[in-house]
Amino acid sequence: MIKLIKSTFYNEAETKKELIKFIKTNKQLSFGSECEKFEKNFAEYQKRKFCVFFNSGSSANLALIQALLNLGRVKRNHTAAFSALTWPTNVMPFVQLGLEPLPVDVELETLNVSSRKFLEFLKQHPVKIFFITNVLGFCDDIDKIKEICDKRGIILLEDNCEALGTIYKKKKLGNFGLASTFSFFVGHHMSTIEGGAVCTDDKELARMLKIVRAHGWDRNLNPNEQKKIRTAFNNNSDFYSRYTFYDLGYNLRPTEINGFLGGTQLKFIDEIIKKRNKNFVELAKHIYKNNGCYLPIKFNRSPKNKRKTNISL
Repeated sequence: MIKLIKSTFYNEAETKKELIKFIKTNKQLSFGSECEKFEKNFAEYQKRKFCVFFNSGSSANLALIQALLNLGRVKRNHTAAFSALTWPTNVMPFVQLGLEPLPVDVELETLNVSSRKFLEFLKQHPVKIFFITNVLGFCDDIDKIKEICDKRGIILLEDNCEALGTIYKKKKLGNFGLASTFSFFVGHHMSTIEGGAVCTDDKELARMLKIVRAHGWDRNLNPNEQKKIRTAFNNNSDFYSRYTFYDLGYNLRPTEINGFLGGTQLKFIDEIIKKRNKNFVELAKHIYKNNGCYLPIKFNRSPKNKRKTNISL
C-alpha cells in the first residue's frame, strides 16, 4: 500500500538537523516565545489579527466552543449546526459541552454545504452557531452562507484543516467566519507533529482562547491583558494572581518544539500548497476521464449529460 503522506514533515532532513540543535540549545521546551512567534507569523500568513496555537486541531475545536460559552455568546442547549461531511471532533465539543448538534447536508458536486442546503435546513431548525467544514480544500458558496449568518445572527465558524491556502473569490478560506480552526497533524499541509490553531479578528475571543488553553489562567496573556482581567476580578495580589482560575479551561498548550517546527514549516507553505495543487490537477486529468464513476468537485456537464472536467484551479 502506498502511504498517503510521510509521518514527519516537509524538508525532513534539514528540519531534523535544525530541530536537534534547537532542543540541545533551548532552555525551555514548554510553551514560550517560540510558540508566540509562530502565532504571530501564522496570523500574518492567514491575514487574520490573532492566532492562538494549540496542541491539536481537535483541541482548537474544543477550546473555541468553550471560549464562546465562557463569553456567553452561546449557551448550553442552543442548537449547533455542522457540516454532515466532517471529522468527529467538530461534533464532539457540541456533545461534550451540552449543545444540540444537527448536521447540514452537503452538495454532491462540491462535497460542501451550499447556501441552498443551509437555507433548507434553517426552515426546520433555527440555530445559534454553524461550524462549517471546508472539505478537501474546497467550499461551496460560503460567501452567501456568511451573508445568511450575518442577517440571522448565527455565529459562523470554519474548520479549515483541509483548506489551508485555498482562496475563494479573492479571500482565503478560514476568513469568512468569526473564527477558523486549523490542524498541523502530519497528514495536513504543514506539520508540527501534533498541533492546531484558531484564527480570528476578535480580540475578546482570542484572549478567552488563551485562558481556556491554560486551565483558565491568565499566564499567557500580555501584561496589559493581565492587568485588565485582574482589575475586573479585583485581584491585586502578585501571589494570588498566579493561582487564580478565571474561567473554565483545560491544558491544551503546545510545546516549544511544536512552535519551532511551525516556524520552519511555514517558510515552505506556499511551495507545499503549490505541489499539492499540481498533484491534484495531474491526477484529475486521468481520473476525471472515467465516466463510470461519480466524480464530484470542479466539473461541468456537457450537452450529452456527460461530466466534463474543469481543472483550471
